[in-house]
Amino acid sequence: MDKDPAYGWFMVFVVFILGSLSFGALASISVFLKPLSAEFGWGRGETSLGYTVIAFSSALFGVLWGTIADRYGTRWFGVVAALAMTASLFMLSEQTSIYEFYACYFLFGAFGNAMVTSPLFANVAFWFRHNPGLALGVAASGGAVGQGVLPYIAGLAITNHGWQSAYVILAWTYLVIALPIAFFVRESPWRDQARMAPESEVRDFPLSEVEVIIWISVAIIFCCNCMSVPIVHLVPLLTDAGWSMEFATSVLLVLMLSGGFGRIMGGKLGDIIGALPAYLMMSLGQTISVFWFPHVEGVASLYLLAVFFGFTYSGVMSSILVCTRMMVRARFAGRAMGITAFFGWGGMGMGGFLGGLFFDMHGDYVWSYAFASIMGVLNLVILGLFYLRINSKQPLQPARVT
Repeated sequence: MDKDPAYGWFMVFVVFILGSLSFGALASISVFLKPLSAEFGWGRGETSLGYTVIAFSSALFGVLWGTIADRYGTRWFGVVAALAMTASLFMLSEQTSIYEFYACYFLFGAFGNAMVTSPLFANVAFWFRHNPGLALGVAASGGAVGQGVLPYIAGLAITNHGWQSAYVILAWTYLVIALPIAFFVRESPWRDQARMAPESEVRDFPLSEVEVIIWISVAIIFCCNCMSVPIVHLVPLLTDAGWSMEFATSVLLVLMLSGGFGRIMGGKLGDIIGALPAYLMMSLGQTISVFWFPHVEGVASLYLLAVFFGFTYSGVMSSILVCTRMMVRARFAGRAMGITAFFGWGGMGMGGFLGGLFFDMHGDYVWSYAFASIMGVLNLVILGLFYLRINSKQPLQPARVT
């Protein structure tokens, strides 16, 4: 049995770091939400729309970068993303209007987040023929770690220096860390070969690639509506309840650090029981747990809920990547992940905005989190139908792509 190239694990590390920074900035919006609302008089829905902007720009440009990656590779994607993320954060420190706020996050999503998520995850996926789920899970766990660490750092910076200085601190951090490591991005030899000679690639999954992408894309809309509400609104929920900013960000930190383990486990579970069963199992966990955030009050209970939700929601993220990796060909991977990410980011943006809108309408977050749980139920229904559809086409053996 041929061994996977050793450089593949270094690529996992590179994407782990870049994903940490990219996703960390998205989650940090929740920390900036109340200070910016207080500074400029923006409503929660209006301010959380910044998350929607970054999600939709990531969605739109993710398809473009995925198409380019399939044709030309991802060699310089990390460098462009590092510079775009840094520039966006510097400009956010100087913004004075809601439209500048939206424009900066649009730039971050289109030329930063969109370039280091789907295209580079597709790159990592095809460095590995053996245990690709584990590799993807480790790479994707960087996003969970970043969503915990960066908001915590941002919260401390805001408390001690104000929101403008916090953005500057983040910008310098991104420049120093992201730019040097971005030069180590390399393309998978297997994927290079598949791109140059697509007729040699064998695929034995029972459903067409188009049908696979449709099923995953529809499910992911509801799945990401569910998970985005706590990501954007957990810190405001806790500070509204009288908890300090430090405690609120520490709960988010615990949630995301447990999410790092969840992404690794979700990927490995996909190798063991199959990508779609792993996706179903993790989705069930996030759907059940998300409802309880407005109803839990004790310190220990909040941390335990954060651990459970973080583990399962993050397991969902890596399971989605493994599903796409196992069900499509290497030469189509960038576009496939870009398309599914388009609907995923659309769901994230919608959920983040509606979570804020429900707060503005009712004055609390009860309906926001109830909405998230309902979206999770719809995701489970679609995944169940997808599972039945696969079994109806090939009932006697598991379907896979080799």
